Amino acid sequence: MHEPDEIMPEFYAPLENWTVTQGRDIYFTCTVNNLGKYKVAWIKSDSKAILAIHTNLIAHNHRLTVTHNGHNTWKLHVINVQKNDTGSYMCQINTQPMIVQTGYLDVRIPPNILDEADIEGPGSAAMEGGTIRLRCRSTGKPEPKVHWKRKDNRHIVIRSDGAREKQELATVKGDTLELSNVHRTDMGKYLCIAKNNVPPTVSKEFNVQIHFHPMIKVTNQLVAAPTGSNVHIQCYVETSPKAMHSWAKIDGGDLMPNAKYKMSETPINEYSLQMDLTITSLEPKDFGGYLCIAKNALGKAEGSIRLQELHLLSAPTTPEAPPPEPEEDDDEELAGADEENLVPVEGEPTANGDNRSLDEQQRQQDQQNHASESTKKPPQAAHGGGSGGNGGGGVRHHDNKQRHGSGKGSGSGCPACWMLVLATVVVVTLFRSPAVFRW
Repeated sequence: MHEPDEIMPEFYAPLENWTVTQGRDIYFTCTVNNLGKYKVAWIKSDSKAILAIHTNLIAHNHRLTVTHNGHNTWKLHVINVQKNDTGSYMCQINTQPMIVQTGYLDVRIPPNILDEADIEGPGSAAMEGGTIRLRCRSTGKPEPKVHWKRKDNRHIVIRSDGAREKQELATVKGDTLELSNVHRTDMGKYLCIAKNNVPPTVSKEFNVQIHFHPMIKVTNQLVAAPTGSNVHIQCYVETSPKAMHSWAKIDGGDLMPNAKYKMSETPINEYSLQMDLTITSLEPKDFGGYLCIAKNALGKAEGSIRLQELHLLSAPTTPEAPPPEPEEDDDEELAGADEENLVPVEGEPTANGDNRSLDEQQRQQDQQNHASESTKKPPQAAHGGGSGGNGGGGVRHHDNKQRHGSGKGSGSGCPACWMLVLATVVVVTLFRSPAVFRW
């Protein structure tokens, strides 16, 4: 009992309330005025355990400490708070009756996903058409919320009613993911994500495997290439679990990688890849059938490719221009000109196909000319010619230039031709002089 005139202790300010993430450090401050002969004690309300009295620590907990500023302030420090530190804390003064004030510590715990051993159900592998059930259990405070998504951001396919109905979802809520009537396209990595607004958000990866018989696709089953070239052939393989891949020549055995045969594989996704074979410096013996082979524990698949020889057409050659003809000599040109102007000899066909002799043709032409001249003017005697004192007759001379052109070099070019032309002129002249000769 305190004396009537005694000043009783009193709290200067209430204790703090704390909401912190696990691992943080906090402290409660208890300020007391007029403490006098009384003492301050720290008690955890839910367990009624005395933690400290005045500056003496009672609890055997290395994460707890008590400090006093030498005046009226006491502090209870909690280092690296944990889940079991959550609860009410009291600053109590041992008066009669005791006076108490309370503060609350709320420890928030980030989400945590349990080990993979806690997965229930068929597991993360199944035959195509089967069922896969994944479970993701987590802890935290507050209780985490869990959802699923695919790591590559493709949609999760939920099939129901014998796979006749399906849903494609970006995320699926709940700690259990069930995939029914699975298809090879469901294969891949799935993420279980747990969060409760206490950082950090956590996730766990599940690798879903769908097993099926190997399958091979060949896009080009017939390939043609010329001898001496390099040719590239390829196959697309789908298989799970992983298969052994090889190349073989039909009726020729397996092929091994070397300088002649270059082989490579290019992954496409979780269950498919591309097989490539390059055959260098093609020879006649290289043509024929080839097999790409995939074999795993569930079976074997083959794809065939036919390689045949490509016969290239030879490129057309451009004919060379004929060499220029040498120029003829002047004598040969003149001789040619004389030959073009010569009158056809008797018995030689004319341009009209007529085989009449030169005399007959010339005679007919002169008669026509004479008849036309007689109608125009009387005949005139030519100078320098006469016979028997009769000056009425004359000889019409045909200039050699009219019949032979310029006549240059004609005598030397063809003497026989010159004599033939002269005889012809004489005959024609006699025929055209009726006053002198009478037939």
